[in-house]
Amino acid sequence: MTATPLECEFRFYEELNDFLAPARRKRAFRHRLHGTPAVKDSIEALGVPHTEVDLILVDGVPVRFTHRLHGGERVAVYPVFERLDIAPIARLRPAPLRTPRFVADVHLGTLARYLRLLGFDTHYSNRSSDAELVRLSVTERRILLSRDVGLLKHKVLTHAHYMRATDPASQLSEIVRALDLGRRIRPFTRCMRCNGRLRRVSTARVAASVPARVREMTRHFARCSGCGRCYWPGTHYQRLARMVAEHVPAGAGI
Repeated sequence: MTATPLECEFRFYEELNDFLAPARRKRAFRHRLHGTPAVKDSIEALGVPHTEVDLILVDGVPVRFTHRLHGGERVAVYPVFERLDIAPIARLRPAPLRTPRFVADVHLGTLARYLRLLGFDTHYSNRSSDAELVRLSVTERRILLSRDVGLLKHKVLTHAHYMRATDPASQLSEIVRALDLGRRIRPFTRCMRCNGRLRRVSTARVAASVPARVREMTRHFARCSGCGRCYWPGTHYQRLARMVAEHVPAGAGI
């Protein structure tokens, strides 16, 4: 005789609803179980990457990802609380990284350059495989940024963010807001091309690298410690400075 499939009641909160089918958003719904799965497996089967989850309550009690469901439970799932300490409640993921560093997937090249503009260490290569992105995230403690839900479900990932916005400027605003990065911004300190640190240099040291008219009109130069590229306040500076200003909170003193 075939056993009757069991069900649990699930409710996802806040931005976790983005991953659900419209009929399941912002409401409790029943979900059929197959066997006695770990709660993490059921959550990801519903489309939500575990890297976006920070708290699970089963019948009001905090549980780990490995907690087994048996049917009849009420499961409440909450998103990452980067700006709120919920340690007394038992958060599921490691605490937010003290110094946020990023690795961006191959579709987020412009976002990677914008994050570097704000001074954030951001690895990017348009040749990175999924396995390489995951390895860099785990071994170098970088937050993986992606719009690939499947990639973010990789079991070894601990720090990741699913990018909801599609255009780079909005993506930058999203990540600064979601991870509360405003007061960590240190603009014009990283190379937008290679991610190397920028160092102030004298006009004499860049004489062979910049046009004569630029040397005559400019007194502030920087050079990338990685690729050697020279930077100065050129024609694009004002546009970039406005982008930076949009993300620095009032009174930050940056």
